[in-house]
Amino acid sequence: MPSSPASRPSQPPHEPGSRPRVIVTRKLAPAVEARMAELFDVTLNVDDHAFTRDELAAAMADCDVLVPTVTDVLDAELIAGAGDRLKLLANFGAGVDHIDLKAARARGIIITNTPGVFTDDTADMTMALILSVPRRLAEGEKLVRSGQWEGWSPSGMLGHRIGGKQLGIVGMGRIGQAVAHRARGFGLNIVYHNRRRLPESLEQMLGATFEPDLDALIAGSDIITLHCPRSPETRGIIDARRIGLMKSSAYLINSARGELVDEAALIEALEASRIAGAGLDVYPREPQVDARLLALKNVVLLPHVGSATFEGREVAGHKVIANIRFWFDGHRPPDQVLEGWM
Repeated sequence: MPSSPASRPSQPPHEPGSRPRVIVTRKLAPAVEARMAELFDVTLNVDDHAFTRDELAAAMADCDVLVPTVTDVLDAELIAGAGDRLKLLANFGAGVDHIDLKAARARGIIITNTPGVFTDDTADMTMALILSVPRRLAEGEKLVRSGQWEGWSPSGMLGHRIGGKQLGIVGMGRIGQAVAHRARGFGLNIVYHNRRRLPESLEQMLGATFEPDLDALIAGSDIITLHCPRSPETRGIIDARRIGLMKSSAYLINSARGELVDEAALIEALEASRIAGAGLDVYPREPQVDARLLALKNVVLLPHVGSATFEGREVAGHKVIANIRFWFDGHRPPDQVLEGWM
């Protein structure tokens, strides 16, 4: 079967020794930027500001390759207005839900990402939230800094142990599996919900039980952690009704995408103590965080740092470089996002 135009490498004609015109929308690791400057005709984002819509439009009209990140929403209108020379969106990061894939493919634009790089980093941070929220670690740290701590007492700063509790994992891809692997070592009972059930051998290795009914998983779990991509189907997947199914002693952890949760319903449940707490690394209107969340003691709030390691960010940058080089040399990029990615 012949491949579609968007699945074949596509590049502007170039003379031997020429370099692709590349625009990078955010500041990357120094070693990555230095290597890009050696290989490409590159424009870097020196002050690391988030591109405005007008800046994105201008960049897309003036390059062969755009290197966007999750902060750049590339919708159908922007892609339709891109210059004819734009042939590759070399995304920095695994998630590409900020890009209208259908519109890009219709223009013959290749999309690549950096899969697998941040799996362990995000899973480590998720486990930190799973531990910190029930044990009130952030609240305790603030107490010490405030100078109001009066010393140890048998009833002071009591939290909940996590050993023996049920961890409900929503989305069992790379990160969900990495979380399950870590959680098993802490004695958590792991139940997961996924579009497709994992092979039995993998379930046994992870000590995970499949629950096809998401409502049942939510109602039965002591800690719920989200690891599914943002899509029309998953937007608001944890809505007011499902928050209402949670135990009053349960905790919600979200290190995936802020749009997966009905934030207003979550805040209402937290304020009324209808659930025990939450650990959040992502928000629906980043970098804005609802002031009501800031006022709650039973919430741990992080500034979208799931992938924020020196090692991971540098490896991701070099993956971007590899994808650009493969494409410019006329080969299929190793991390091309294909049909049916979601």
